[in-house]
Amino acid sequence: MIQTFKPRIKARIRKNRQILNKNIDNFFDWIKGAKLVDLKECNTEEDPIRPELNNKFRTGYGRKICGVEYKGEIHAVMCFAYTNIIPKSVEELEKLSTDAFLQSTMRDQKGGQIAIAYTVWSKKKGGGKLIVKEVFKKIKKSNHLNRLVTLSPLTEMATKFHERNGAKLVQTNENTQNFEYKVL
Repeated sequence: MIQTFKPRIKARIRKNRQILNKNIDNFFDWIKGAKLVDLKECNTEEDPIRPELNNKFRTGYGRKICGVEYKGEIHAVMCFAYTNIIPKSVEELEKLSTDAFLQSTMRDQKGGQIAIAYTVWSKKKGGGKLIVKEVFKKIKKSNHLNRLVTLSPLTEMATKFHERNGAKLVQTNENTQNFEYKVL
């Protein structure tokens, strides 16, 4: 009786493993078809990091919103600003991105040399990592950007996220921390 029972268990385990592998593949299929898009606005209430910042701020001078779109739906969002200096706070980010924008209007119509990601969130597993990767590619292709730096909250979650994705801590400030992704 035990010998006939063992092959059944092995067959069931094999079948469950196949089902599980198929479900995992389907779970991440959306990433393959997703694309980076520029957004005019986002639902700020969904932002777990900086919900107090309205769309006017997020699209102000030298600031931009990007999203990862799949089948007409946005699954991840990143807001960033172009500056020439790494900011230590949101207030400083606003001043530096406005300044870099105004300087660029006098020169070559290109914003600051540093892209500062100040908020990132995802509605779907894998979306945060994907949007960081896609924005990173976009920065590498640009002529005027040479750095991708974050303005992150002082949380363990933010630290782990950026370190897992290959960023290095640049500085710790009073209420924020800055991580840098190497642009080669």
